[in-house]
Formats: sequence, structure tokens, C-alpha cells
Amino acid sequence: MKKNLILISTIMLLSVFVNAQVTNYKVVFDMSSRDTVNQQAIIREIGLITGANPDAKLEVVIYGQGLDLAVKDRSPQQAAVQKLIAENKASFKVCAMTMKRNNIDQSQLVPGVEVVPDGIYEIISKQQQGWGYIKVGH
Repeated sequence: MKKNLILISTIMLLSVFVNAQVTNYKVVFDMSSRDTVNQQAIIREIGLITGANPDAKLEVVIYGQGLDLAVKDRSPQQAAVQKLIAENKASFKVCAMTMKRNNIDQSQLVPGVEVVPDGIYEIISKQQQGWGYIKVGH
């Protein structure tokens, strides 16, 4: 009887840990690359992650050379970005300082892309909130 109780308790404890990991899947992606291969990779990775864990919280922070990913008619991934945003699979946020340096205003962004004051600060804030961090590159 005691062995069964220990076994049941262990199984219950493990299920709590497994569920905690699944429900707390949060990743912020650092996108500062103009490279279209990197931009394609982020779209693919988001699809793979949300396919395995539909409740994952994913955010792509775009700044520096990555700006084209967020600008209408400059991004080969525009349709994919819009679809991910519309389906609530990921949020895309672009740095206001990068936009200012490149003379881009919000009306030029892919619909649904949000503006944050500072891309790096956004990434650091997410990390402080327990989000995982991935630098997009190949």
C-alpha cells in the first residue's frame, strides 16, 4: 500500500512539473538581421513551436538591420507575419528608435506590428519576466 501511495504521489508531482513547463512557454526572439534567410527562419521556428505548443507566448523584437521584416512591401515574409499576428501565434514589435533613424512611421508597418520605445529594453524586460531569449541567426 505504501509503495502504491509513493508511486501515485510521484506521478502526480511529475504531471505538475510537466504542465508547469507547457503552460509557461514564453520566448522573445531578437531580430536584428536584414538577411532573408534569418527572417524565413523565424517564421519557420514560430510555426514549429506553436505546432508543438499552441499556448506558447512568442514575441519577435525587431530593431537595427531587421527593420525590413516589419515594413510593408519590403518584407518577403509580410503575408506570414500578418497571418501569425492574426492567429495570435506571435507578436511582432519594432523599435521606435530604429524607425526614427530610418524615417519609417507606423503607417508603413505591416498591419498588426506594434511599436515599442526601445527594442533592447523590450528584450531585457521580457527576460526579467522569465521569458527565454533567442538571437535569430544562422
